[in-house]
Amino acid sequence: MTFSNPLILGFFLVINVAVPTLATVHTVGDKSGWAIGSDYNTWASDKTFAVGDSLVFNYGAGHTVDEVKESDYKSCTTGNSISTDSSGPTTIPLKKAGTHYFICAVPGHCTGGMKLSVKVKASSSASSAPSATPSPSGKGSPSDGTPAATTTTTPSTQSASSSTSISPIVALFFTVSWILISYILV
Repeated sequence: MTFSNPLILGFFLVINVAVPTLATVHTVGDKSGWAIGSDYNTWASDKTFAVGDSLVFNYGAGHTVDEVKESDYKSCTTGNSISTDSSGPTTIPLKKAGTHYFICAVPGHCTGGMKLSVKVKASSSASSAPSATPSPSGKGSPSDGTPAATTTTTPSTQSASSSTSISPIVALFFTVSWILISYILV
């Protein structure tokens, strides 16, 4: 039994390290954040967006993040938003493949450049399938098929550039693995 415990521990460590399920958290505009005068088409052009990733919009008072239809994005039309938030840093989980459109609905801001479109690719992992649960930020999104809910946001502690974080599935796997290891070793 002495030999099997380290073997089992090693097995779980190898499995945990080998699981490549990482989601990317994209900080919109990097250091500039969500502001007038940024070129978000250029910002998004060298990035790959996939189901399971998130967009973090960092902005202060006087701005909004509205997810809109393509026609409203192109014409900077406000008032028909699919979802909206104006309470500060906003995280939008990308839960559905396709093109997603975001604008600032404050008059003059969208025409001043505060608009972003992202093409989201399907995830290679079945674990990132769309669900009917509300987004973590509390706002509905066409990317998850839910209506807008009570507005709450998660403050961003991301660095100025895009970064990666472990998906909830991987975190759950780590937790279950360590519980099993603890149980086996005791």
